[in-house]
Amino acid sequence: MAIGQFDHFKPFHSKLIPPRQVDVWTPENVQHQINKRYPVIYMHDGQNLFDAKTAFIGVDWGIHEAMDRLAKEDQFRPAMVVGVWSATARGREYGPGKAILKYATKEERKLFLQHFGKPISDDYLKFIVKELKPFIDSNYPTLPDQANTFIMGSSFGGLISLYALCEYPEVFGGAGCLSTHWPAARGAMIPYLSMNLPDAKSHRIYFDFGTEAMDAQYEPYQRQVDNVMRLREYQDGVNWVTKKFDGEEHSERAWRKRVHIPLEFLLA
Repeated sequence: MAIGQFDHFKPFHSKLIPPRQVDVWTPENVQHQINKRYPVIYMHDGQNLFDAKTAFIGVDWGIHEAMDRLAKEDQFRPAMVVGVWSATARGREYGPGKAILKYATKEERKLFLQHFGKPISDDYLKFIVKELKPFIDSNYPTLPDQANTFIMGSSFGGLISLYALCEYPEVFGGAGCLSTHWPAARGAMIPYLSMNLPDAKSHRIYFDFGTEAMDAQYEPYQRQVDNVMRLREYQDGVNWVTKKFDGEEHSERAWRKRVHIPLEFLLA
């Protein structure tokens, strides 16, 4: 039996980035709701969220199942999920442009540009904030304010989620960053964070990482980020969490197991 309501926009057109599919999930049939409104989580790599047939390794995140289970257990506020499918230029869209272009060394920046091309993440985020979010808020019963708008992703999707929170602190109240790919441009995001982390009083940030495969690279970077969080007066367990998952790999299979944790934290 289907859980909640799905709407698929394929393609969703933009003046800023190439068109792509956008999936919208609501906890129930919104047409039957008169006065009920929902927080919204915008998520990257939308093809991996709901359907194993479109997911990268044939395993999806099971987002709708996790959301439904947590709501029934009364663990958090029910919320909508907007899944934005990634494009072939994923590295360009998800690589945090200002961090790479300003804080990476000349050699690190050159390597990133050779591998991915010039970042277009600022256009990608502008698409979400200026085109997609107004559409969602106009057509669905959302709570559109900053305190009820979140952004989340894994790997490069974790990077772009954190970048979105820093670039649009008035739009997003929290970010979920799973297995964040800090080694992009050798950690150029870390000095960027030192200068651009939003006010700890009005934002929540979740980080995690495993210890196997690609995730094995992340802990040294994450510890540096944690130090930045403390310096910027984020409180561990209050408005910031970093979790380590021993033995877990870098895959949708691993993120599916623990996605309920950032969901609970952001929507508590």
